[in-house]
Amino acid sequence: MKNKKLNLIKEKIAFGTDGWRGILGVDFTLERLLKVAAASAQELAYVKEKNNNKIIIGYDRRFLAEEMAEAVASAVRGVELEPLLASCSLPTPSCSWGIVQEDALGALVITASHNPSEWLGLKIKGPFGGSVDSSFTDSVQTRLDAGGISIPIEGITERIDFRKQHLLGISQKFDLPLISRGLKKLGVKIFVDPMHGSAAGCMTELFGSDGDGLIYEIRTKRDPLFGGNPPEPMKAYLTQLMKEVQDSFQDGQLSIGLVFDGDGDRIAAIDEKGRYCNTQLLMPVLIDHLVRVRNMPGCVVKTVSGSDLMRLVAEDLGRVVLEKPVGFKYIAEEMLEREVLIGGEESGGVGFGHHLPERDALFTAVLLLESIVADSRCLGEKIDSFHARFGKTHFERIDLTLKDMEMRRSLENFLKQETPSSIGHKSVLEVISTDGIKLVLDKSHWLMFRFSGTEPLLRIYCEAPSSAEVTSTLYYAKQLIDKSFG
Repeated sequence: MKNKKLNLIKEKIAFGTDGWRGILGVDFTLERLLKVAAASAQELAYVKEKNNNKIIIGYDRRFLAEEMAEAVASAVRGVELEPLLASCSLPTPSCSWGIVQEDALGALVITASHNPSEWLGLKIKGPFGGSVDSSFTDSVQTRLDAGGISIPIEGITERIDFRKQHLLGISQKFDLPLISRGLKKLGVKIFVDPMHGSAAGCMTELFGSDGDGLIYEIRTKRDPLFGGNPPEPMKAYLTQLMKEVQDSFQDGQLSIGLVFDGDGDRIAAIDEKGRYCNTQLLMPVLIDHLVRVRNMPGCVVKTVSGSDLMRLVAEDLGRVVLEKPVGFKYIAEEMLEREVLIGGEESGGVGFGHHLPERDALFTAVLLLESIVADSRCLGEKIDSFHARFGKTHFERIDLTLKDMEMRRSLENFLKQETPSSIGHKSVLEVISTDGIKLVLDKSHWLMFRFSGTEPLLRIYCEAPSSAEVTSTLYYAKQLIDKSFG
């Protein structure tokens, strides 16, 4: 089903769960970017009147990202607003932090996040420091459809080190020397894999001299091809990090691995035994730490693709759990409406109500290390204790690359009209259509079909009490798709 040829048909500009993305040179072009940037900046100025007219502009390490960011600055000037350009490539959360610090109208970030290397995109962050909602992007789309004309104005753009500001802000929310001493006392070694992305060097800089002999970073050099794989913190792309941790474990050294995606807003981990831990497993650890150790208030927000273990742990601690569509902007909406302890999504995005209404992998990583020190137990040991208490579950996600967006639309209609009533010998007990189609088969056993909002991609998720059930359920799902559209 995978199409290795470049799609030569330009897709219509459309906003997904976190901005607009497309194939560089086909969908994502300079001409289109200037229009989208101008319309987005105008909408940011329209929805939030402030004492200044600043728009923060950031970029990741992708091919032409910095040059495109410079072009965005010209587009912002062209609509009579003031661009503030990041002085270097930086994690997207650094731009969100900069919005709050500068009291800016918002931010425009050139990044395609975790997408493959041939993609580039634009993320839009609102005045509150998080992703804008669908009503905002609908308004931007209306401006684009209206065909308004603005002329980019070249000039010298003020550059600010938002990356440094962000790291300083995180350091002020933790006792980093205490965390460092605690980890060293436990004899834990921390391997960090930024996947050649814009979070490279951040953990080392955060801990400074306290991290000597503790923090070891790999794959820090800029590589616009990201080593040949998408910069997404999934097990299949973490061979080197897993080997580092496993080799360390065999040598008798206690180690864990932390991995960040291409623009530093998503996280995953490798526990001390070399096992892959996505946010399905990290969220319960963080929920427990924030409630039991930090005694912080607020509800828990998870996306519909999130593990049932998140709910079980949160409710056992007396916390209300809200379930939302996939996309951190839906979690951010809750953070702006109510007191939220933590919000997270299966794909690696985690955010905190007491920090930013935005996912922040660096903040999450430090909090995770703090939780290890607080209990004097390493990551895998903590996760195993939850499984012993609430029952072990297995989770897997597979991504099917489709021919084009037309095939995506046809397949989406098919699943809506021909929704299965049973899978194997199990009947579908409930169909949840919060986002995509989620088929509930039993306690902690479900299958979900969801299409990417930015590319012709079908994501199939499954959680079950055993790995065999996950395998058989996903096999059924793939067979269903192949028989209908193979």
